[in-house]
Amino acid sequence: MLAELGLTFERADYVNRFMGLSTDAFHRALDADAQARLGRAIAQEVRGSERLRQVMIAHLTEVPGATAAVTALRLPKAIASSGSRQGLERKLKQVGLWDHFAPHVYSADHVAEAKPAPDLFLHAAAALGIAPADCLVIEDSVNGVLGARAAGMTVWGFLGGGHVHDGTGPRLAEAGTQRVLADWAEAAASWPLNG
Repeated sequence: MLAELGLTFERADYVNRFMGLSTDAFHRALDADAQARLGRAIAQEVRGSERLRQVMIAHLTEVPGATAAVTALRLPKAIASSGSRQGLERKLKQVGLWDHFAPHVYSADHVAEAKPAPDLFLHAAAALGIAPADCLVIEDSVNGVLGARAAGMTVWGFLGGGHVHDGTGPRLAEAGTQRVLADWAEAAASWPLNG
């Protein structure tokens, strides 16, 4: 869709530039790139696209092993996502993960500053009643790693998502992850003791 509007990115560059940003921050960054390269804003065309929404709905699936890993973890848990509250609820319900986290599902809509700021992670920890230093964050974006580290939390990088490319692991490690997980099976095998 961006290419049709005249704005193209290499896949890895797109992921590196935009992953982990809130929806509003993504649209601001997209418009900045469009202004610089095309001389015009395009975010409104992207934001309001029913075509894009339908493609995302049609292609959204569970990352393999996510439900099993989340079910195996008996400790308090939350979602802290840069997405919108409405979009996050729709996505989690579509892949069958909503009930594993609700009511502890937090989006960029819950805080003044989304990732890479620590606000979202601190909000989730406070809602769970867990000290930030006792929290483990599984994160697939550099912006998320930076936010979780700024919140004083332990961060493991995650490489099991469809957006991952060859440079993702080193970038997550460079941002400050304590370890990098290949997939949800490795995450589940590495969980802290439940209890």
